[in-house]
Amino acid sequence: MDQVFAPWRIEWVERDDPDVDVECVFCDLPAREDDRANRVVARNDHAYVLLNNYPYNPGHAMVIPFDHTGDYRDLDEATLLGHARLKQRTFDALEDALGPDAFNAGLNLGGGAAGGSIDDHLHTHVVPRWEGDTNFMPVVGDTQVIVEAIADTYERLHGAFAEQDGATVADQDTAVAFD
Repeated sequence: MDQVFAPWRIEWVERDDPDVDVECVFCDLPAREDDRANRVVARNDHAYVLLNNYPYNPGHAMVIPFDHTGDYRDLDEATLLGHARLKQRTFDALEDALGPDAFNAGLNLGGGAAGGSIDDHLHTHVVPRWEGDTNFMPVVGDTQVIVEAIADTYERLHGAFAEQDGATVADQDTAVAFD
């Protein structure tokens, strides 16, 4: 039996399930009051950055347009630009906060065949990568090890976004805002 000790996950296990009656979690999360608890770390007028609850690596984030669509071609020019600019800021913040060697970034489009679990609200995954960040655990043991708690990653990433030009920081529990 594979066991990996991850005590920070108890928050997820014991949570009141707020998503039971939610049509789209990606529409609902940025409207909630506590950005930190919901892992919303930054936003602009067209998109927001959400830390992934099931990260491939520390810092695995998603840049999500506010517009509810699963088709990238549905986004208007302002949303495309806002989404793209927030992706740039996400690369910068991740680089400053975590110092990765590279990134994987991409969209799962077209439904279940693309491998995504949420098909009807597009989102771009941004995954920091480090030289040698693969090891025997996922290959041989079919087990993934995440080396940092998501709450700690949030803290580091929030601080990195807050240092960027044009950032507005209301407090430590509210996503960093950009025009």
